[in-house]
Amino acid sequence: MARISGVDLPKNKRVEIGLTYIYGIGRSASRHILNQLAIDLDTKTDDLTESQINDIRKVIDNQFKVEGELRTEVSMNIKRLMDLGCYRGLRHRRSLPVRGQRTSTNARTRKGPKRAAVKKKSAAKKK
Repeated sequence: MARISGVDLPKNKRVEIGLTYIYGIGRSASRHILNQLAIDLDTKTDDLTESQINDIRKVIDNQFKVEGELRTEVSMNIKRLMDLGCYRGLRHRRSLPVRGQRTSTNARTRKGPKRAAVKKKSAAKKK
């Protein structure tokens, strides 16, 4: 089993797809790495040799920010926006959509599940 940047690549998948399990590497970056190293995209992750795995590790370490380092950078960018008090920072702070989406309906992913409305007992029913 290939282990790159602290992530176990899945067995029996194409290398092109397997590399996308690493946070910060998508399909295009995966293709770029494999083309640079002249590795066939259709090769299964199980079929990679140790030298190919080491080459992939070297390229990722030298050219890409991945996993913990990238997560830290993203969270620091969000924290910076919140500290500045800019519009995007305020939206992050209030857990609302940041990129201009509507919130009167939808936005449930960001806002969380609906809260039930509080109903007051009316005084008219009492006799």
